[in-house]
Amino acid sequence: MSKPVLRADARRNRARVLAAAEEAFAADGLAVPLDDIARLAGVGAGTVYRHFPSKEALFQAVVLERLEQFAAEARELADAENPGEAFFDYFTRVIKQASLNRAICEALGETSGSAYKADAGSEFRTNLAALLERAQSVGAVRKDIDGEDLRALIVGALAVERYSPDSRHLVRVLVDGLRCV
Repeated sequence: MSKPVLRADARRNRARVLAAAEEAFAADGLAVPLDDIARLAGVGAGTVYRHFPSKEALFQAVVLERLEQFAAEARELADAENPGEAFFDYFTRVIKQASLNRAICEALGETSGSAYKADAGSEFRTNLAALLERAQSVGAVRKDIDGEDLRALIVGALAVERYSPDSRHLVRVLVDGLRCV
């Protein structure tokens, strides 16, 4: 069953709500009230509820949009000339970008929630694992790490970035630990 096509104004309102929600969730995670998101988007609360039946549905939409962007970026890097450099640059960039967004940190930290297990989360994990395997195949990354280990390392690095932002060198230590010596 296909989704109904939205009118142009409804698409614009939905996009405004998603942008406002991303900003609000980035700062406050799920604690932000929907009324605040509606106000930030310049729409009424009813408009938010028409597009998203609950705050959790809106949160999931925001997270999935970001995970889709991460997945697409990893897919574009799949044939990079230097797989090791592509992997480490991407890994570091995901940590840096995600650390600025509490919602993404929460979603990547989930092990059983719907946001992480959704198609976009699965595609992100698959594409990240493909980058890892390609970097391992050229001897750039140690071979005793798999995709799930990498996800756990990302979650740990996000915690470091969010809770000790002046300790940026710790992510470099993590990256150095992934390199083959």
